[in-house]
Amino acid sequence: MTGDFLVVTTTHDDEAKARDLAAALVRERLAACAQVYPVRSVYWWDGEVQDTAEWRLDLKTRADLADRLTARIAELHTYDTPEVLALPVTTGSAAYLAWIAAETREA
Repeated sequence: MTGDFLVVTTTHDDEAKARDLAAALVRERLAACAQVYPVRSVYWWDGEVQDTAEWRLDLKTRADLADRLTARIAELHTYDTPEVLALPVTTGSAAYLAWIAAETREA
């Protein structure tokens, strides 16, 4: 059952936009919940090293929603190339995983 779930991460440069993105994805039932927290990102972009404050979103979802969630993040995000990484859940509380499954059902 644990292979059926993912944590999908993305980042945003603005806390309010990150929270809005999280709320939209949860409202659309593509994720059961999202955690939004500050991070520092160092990365190569536009020919140089960037060092910026960002807001990370960790979205809990079902694996079968990964493609739809990824596409929706791309539609809603303001970045040219938003980070979207899906990490498999290898273990977890049965009750919590059942909750993710229940909260990400089609409306």
